[in-house]
Amino acid sequence: MNLTYTLDTKERIDKYLSTYFDDYTRSHIQKLLKEEAITVNGKLIKANYQLSEGDEVVINESAPKELDVIAEDLPLDIVFEDDDLLIVNKPVNMVVHPAPGHYTGTLVNAIMFHCKDRLSSINGVARPGIVHRIDKDTSGLLIICKTDLAHQEIAAQLKEHTIHRRYVAIVYNNIKEDSGTIEGPIGRGDKDRKKMAINYKNGKDATTHFEVLERLDHNRFTYVALKLETGRTHQIRVHMTSEGNPLIGDPVYGPKKGMFSPKGQMLHAKELGFIHPRTKEYIEFSVEPPNSFLHILNVLRKKG
Repeated sequence: MNLTYTLDTKERIDKYLSTYFDDYTRSHIQKLLKEEAITVNGKLIKANYQLSEGDEVVINESAPKELDVIAEDLPLDIVFEDDDLLIVNKPVNMVVHPAPGHYTGTLVNAIMFHCKDRLSSINGVARPGIVHRIDKDTSGLLIICKTDLAHQEIAAQLKEHTIHRRYVAIVYNNIKEDSGTIEGPIGRGDKDRKKMAINYKNGKDATTHFEVLERLDHNRFTYVALKLETGRTHQIRVHMTSEGNPLIGDPVYGPKKGMFSPKGQMLHAKELGFIHPRTKEYIEFSVEPPNSFLHILNVLRKKG
């Protein structure tokens, strides 16, 4: 793959590429550099190379013939289970599926141990049962499909935007309106390709509805519910930042220095509702945010 560095400030190549690619860790980029799989302007470089504006980066990584994903006995917070589906409450700091630099410790490793060979195969050996995902540092509800039929049915509902997905978040600054809708196409940023951004030229349509739940700490923060119509990469994080309300703890879109330093952004997939693929009945689930989220919420409530 080829890319051009477009920033006017210098940055280490290993740091830049690990942020640019969601599924690549910094250690994996460093491994590729040692294996001479990455060149800049046609030359081999080291991990501490400082990228300059206009540098042409080429990555020649050979894809593995078959990814050997290992089942692991990891804790799972199971909210619902039947012969077709598994609804799990994913914790913060857990990657959903294996990718370069994250071959173990993922949700897929855990569900493979729990479900054995009873997972849909549509997304291949690296993503069995996975029909949608949330960020590593976002907690909350996910659907795992045990059968291909269930996978196809849930994927169709996702495409038609008929699945109910409601998140809660704690954001900086006051949201003046009690409720409203944020619309803006999301794609890679033109100036900073490491980030997603509102991109009217190359972005995909995205719609997020919000409802203020509480105004906190003398209107310095807001506890807000968010409902997705679309599911673009980093959609909530980008839309809220574009309105001047970045999420507490967001390492990419939030302020570098803040009042809190949590391990992940204060974003939780609280509610999930859909038509069951076999029974055709509507089912809905809800889980409370993790203690780390509730702790910050309670601190801000006391300050208000």
